[in-house]
Amino acid sequence: MSKVFVLGGTGFLGYHTIKELLSKGYEVKTMALPPLPTEDLLPKEVYCTLGDINALEDEEIIGILSDCEGFIYAAGADERTVPQKPAMKFFYEANVLPTQRLAKLAKLAGVKKFVLFGSYFAEFAERLPEYKLRSQAYPNMRLLQEQVAFAEGEGGMTVTSLRLPYIFGTMPGRVPLWNVFVDQAKGQPIFPALEGGTAMVTVEQVAEAAVGAMEKGMHRTSYPISAKNMKFQEFYQMIVDALGQQQSTQVPVVPYEQMKAVYENLDEHATRAGLEHGIHMVVSSKLQTENLYVDPAETMSVLGIKNHDVLESIRETLCKCIES
Repeated sequence: MSKVFVLGGTGFLGYHTIKELLSKGYEVKTMALPPLPTEDLLPKEVYCTLGDINALEDEEIIGILSDCEGFIYAAGADERTVPQKPAMKFFYEANVLPTQRLAKLAKLAGVKKFVLFGSYFAEFAERLPEYKLRSQAYPNMRLLQEQVAFAEGEGGMTVTSLRLPYIFGTMPGRVPLWNVFVDQAKGQPIFPALEGGTAMVTVEQVAEAAVGAMEKGMHRTSYPISAKNMKFQEFYQMIVDALGQQQSTQVPVVPYEQMKAVYENLDEHATRAGLEHGIHMVVSSKLQTENLYVDPAETMSVLGIKNHDVLESIRETLCKCIES
């Protein structure tokens, strides 16, 4: 395999995936929405087009992909988006339909390997059925996104999905998404956490997993990745420490029932505004009482993910948020 197309190559995940591909000797083409975060973001050997691939005709897309053997789908809407109600329709149109079309066209163009960047909420929709996440728009549509991509690949293209957890790292020209958490903690005497925890990786590990899935992944397989599992309280304490608020901000673990009314109000506020969270706040917060952990051994050796210092990556990410 010599040339790979990365959709969303100027975004956080796409940018690092391109770096990993180049380090492995691949040629890279990408298309992403304008503007570039910095003018010199990508090396000159990367063929970069700015625009909306979904606005192109089928024949144009097939032409773009005709010399590529791999396709990495690093685009789409995540759970931070709060769309107009119904959220199910929004995430279907934002994630499922474009993936199905592009997977179909990629196979027609002769692409042999297709890697989808998904979410670990799809993983926990399967692992924790008691939370009924399949009735929530975002995880439901992430699961459907995988299935339509798998189906389009049948008979000619290997399709795999990465189920991504909390991701840390930085890139030129963009502020890490974790600035929202940093802003919430600034100047607060109490920054409460629920009792659960989450899986975490560095963005470099996501890039390694993407290349590994393209090279070695099995068709119709979803790979949940993780390098470190951490309690939410520990992560929030790292935010407080980065802000220099160790003496002024406490990070207690609080019972869900103590916070439930806050999340109910957030859902009610969204409803009044005609909006809907992809995972209702009362559900996503209740999930944070669980350890949303993934065993790193499940996929690190399978996909060739290397050991990186996740804690240092978190610190660097938080520093970038504070400086921005």
